[in-house]
This record gives sequence, structure tokens and C-alpha cells, in this order.
Amino acid sequence: MTGTDLITPGATPAATSPATPARRRSRRSANLVVGCVLAGLIALLAVVSVFWLPFDAEDTSGGRLDGPGGGHLLGTDKLGRDLFTQVLTGSRIAVEAGLGSVFIAALIGVTLGVLAAFAQGWLDDTFSALLDILIAFPTLLLAMLIVAARSATLGSAVLAIGLAQSAVVARLVRILVKRVLARDYITAARTSGTTWPRTVLSHVLPNIWPTLVVNLALQFGLAVLAEAGLSYLGLGAPPPNASWGRMLQEAQATFTTAPVGALAPGILLVLLVIGVNLIADGLRDTLDPATRRRRA
Repeated sequence: MTGTDLITPGATPAATSPATPARRRSRRSANLVVGCVLAGLIALLAVVSVFWLPFDAEDTSGGRLDGPGGGHLLGTDKLGRDLFTQVLTGSRIAVEAGLGSVFIAALIGVTLGVLAAFAQGWLDDTFSALLDILIAFPTLLLAMLIVAARSATLGSAVLAIGLAQSAVVARLVRILVKRVLARDYITAARTSGTTWPRTVLSHVLPNIWPTLVVNLALQFGLAVLAEAGLSYLGLGAPPPNASWGRMLQEAQATFTTAPVGALAPGILLVLLVIGVNLIADGLRDTLDPATRRRRA
């Protein structure tokens, strides 16, 4: 039997093989597009809430637990407040919490991670142990400590979440920087007289930022969920700020009679987290060459 006998007549294997990577690339692009649409929708609501709200946040002139209609797009809550106004405000709080937490985590995490990557011997072991302890420290407990010192505000929640996430970012940066420092081009840069600060800025950070950006996108979604959880427990933005977590807490007793009060913030919270995760997945395929080669 010859090699040609193994080929079924009419089959075109050479023509079908290139289509598989193309379909994969199309699926990854679709993930990125869908993620941007979902997250962009929430971002649009957040921007709108800065310039316009249908009612004042403390306006209780509406009827209690009214359904959609009568000037109230989503109805009213148990105090007569407009639910659409609260949803818009909650979107702004969610975006602020995510961005603020990620900024704190990136600022502290990248700095500590780079310093830890240059540590050697017992100092390296100490850095690793401290990062592990910080990662294991519960975010809720940290938030309670900060709230006890600063009172329950959105800023306290963002600070607690950012500090908790900074340890995760620092450990990732430490691993990535150590990997880059072992490359030959770093040795060549140092041999040519390049200082360590310039080496970090010119060679290290540009090589770790694709993976770092993907991780920070994931941390954004986790921060939004964490803020909602803290607000649900009364440790987030105080009234009249309508965090999605606080809306869920207030609507749980009236879910059977007025489900919109819980469904609206819950659905938007899920959409935002899914959107950010799809963006992170798309960015990983777009920015990380190693991932592209692995999945191709």
C-alpha cells in the first residue's frame, strides 16, 4: 500500500488545516469585542451618571415598590427611590472601585515586585514569605481594620481591596522580572554600562507589561466583586450612595414582590465581570506572543 492509498478521494487536508487557526483567531477576536461591548456599556452608564440622573439620589417621592412606569424606568425601591437612578450611581461606584483598586495594586505591587526580584538569599526568602502572608490575609478582615480606622466609605473599601491585590500583583511581577533578568540581553545591557534603573525601565518593564496588563484586567473584575461584597455587608459606600452591593442587600427582603431591585444590579454586576474577563482573555491572546504560539 502506498502513501497515496491512505488519502480518501476528494479530501483536501491541506486546505482545511489553515482554517483551524483562523477560526481560533476569530473566536478570540470575538471574545475581545464582546468583552469591550459589555464593559463599555457599564462604563457608558457610569459616565452618564456623572452628568445626569433622572432623580435625586435621596428623592423618596415615588411610591413604595412601584413597578416600571410612571416616570420610573425600573420602578422604585421600598423607600420610594428611583431604581434607575440607583443603578446609574452604582455603575459609577463600581467603575471607580475597580479603577481605584487596580491603580493602588499596580503602584504598590509593581514597586514591591521589582524590588523583590533583585533580592538574593535570605532577603529573597523573606520577601516571598511576606507576600504569601499578605495574599493569605483576608480582604474582608483588612477592610474591617481600615474601616475601623477611617469609617465606612468607598475610599476605605478601595484602599483595602487595592492593598490586598497589591500582594498578588507583587508576586507576579517578582516572578516575571526574575525571568527577564536571566535573559542574555539584560547581561549585554549591563555589560555596556546601562544602569539598573534604566535597565528596568528600558528592558524589564516593556517585557512584562503584556502579562501584567492581563492580570490587572482580571484584578479589576475581582475588585468590583469585592466592593459589592463589602457594600453588601455595610463596609462600602454609605447611603445615599447606591452601590450595587448595597442595592442587593436592601432588595433581598422584597425580592418576591419587587424582583427588579435585585435583578437589575445583579445582572449588571455579572455583565461587567464577564466583560472584563473576556477583555482579559482577548488581551492575553493579543499581547502575549507565547500564548499566541501555544494556542495556534
